[in-house]
Amino acid sequence: MKNILLILTALFLSAPSVAADRVIKCQVDSSDGAASYKGMCVFSPDTNGSFSLSNPVAGKPLLDGISVVTVTLVSKGLAEVFGLTREGINSRWGEAKRSQTDKACWEGEDFKVCAW
Repeated sequence: MKNILLILTALFLSAPSVAADRVIKCQVDSSDGAASYKGMCVFSPDTNGSFSLSNPVAGKPLLDGISVVTVTLVSKGLAEVFGLTREGINSRWGEAKRSQTDKACWEGEDFKVCAW
């Protein structure tokens, strides 16, 4: 029994861990002003630095028609950003670069996503 506990403990400690979701300040803007959100978000991190943002009020969209915004890292300082609609369509917003003035922000051609 002691050996089984040691093996289970070793497996648990060696398994990659993903940080737990947490509520943070966030901002999502479109450059044309059509969509904007500034407030609290559920921040769901991934193991590689990618993350998703959603409204902390269950069932409420983050933006009009958008439930989740996902920032997927593709290389250092470069990401692809997607918006998941309430209909389940994962729409590609485009490429985003990490902001030089605020490292918590990702800036695309016509949008900005910040997670503090």
